[in-house]
Amino acid sequence: MAATKEELIKAIDLAMDGEWEAAHKATQHLEGDATADWLHAVLHKIEGDHDNARYWYRRISHAFEEFDDPKTELAAIRASLSP
Repeated sequence: MAATKEELIKAIDLAMDGEWEAAHKATQHLEGDATADWLHAVLHKIEGDHDNARYWYRRISHAFEEFDDPKTELAAIRASLSP
């Protein structure tokens, strides 16, 4: 399912506000959308579930080690949504 920009921004905002579970719930049904899968990977990184995060990173064009700080990575995801 293709995610809408609005859905992704809402999930990023939730994650930036520390609402990991709400962000995760908002992202789960968007599986298969590259940006949503990237966000899903970061959420598992934030959670500390690195094995699950690495699973999601293997599905996208970004690496687990690409960003040291999850908030910086969330900002990069948001920036990728801008034209």
